[in-house]
Amino acid sequence: MKWPGTADPYKRQKTIRFLIITAIIGVSVAAASAVIQLVINEDNPLKACINDRTTPYRVTATLELWVDGNQAEIPANVGFTEGEVGSCQRTMYTLSDDGTIYAEWEESYPFEIGHFLWMWEFPLRDMVQSESVIYVNGERSDLFINAPFQNGYHYKAEFVSKEYDDSQDMDFLPPSRDE
Repeated sequence: MKWPGTADPYKRQKTIRFLIITAIIGVSVAAASAVIQLVINEDNPLKACINDRTTPYRVTATLELWVDGNQAEIPANVGFTEGEVGSCQRTMYTLSDDGTIYAEWEESYPFEIGHFLWMWEFPLRDMVQSESVIYVNGERSDLFINAPFQNGYHYKAEFVSKEYDDSQDMDFLPPSRDE
């Protein structure tokens, strides 16, 4: 089969040269974009590692998480990752599974409870946001996941997953026997 532009040796050479130049331009743009993003995000508290930084701004709060009416555990060591280059401690992290969240940065930063959920990679897209709610110190927050992360506050997040069948909560039939 003859491909367009490859039958004539002159056209073949011209086509191959065009493809090589296009590949070089594509790789150059991708590399430049990656380098620019690294430089831009170097001082972004939501993406930076704080291992080698002095972080005088510190905030601590607690989070209680409920999914489909069941209390979910917030694992220890959220915000700590091991990579090819080494370990990375993010600005928002947990040390134990008691729900205590720590946030640190070089200066005052408007952290939100949603930032922690994002760093934890909590599956927020699998939740029905119109039925989910966040309580801050016992009061319902209109800001939902954008509620400011304040020192000493207690947050309670109640999420409803998209797969949750709420009819089982309203069923008046006796429980079935699984034998």
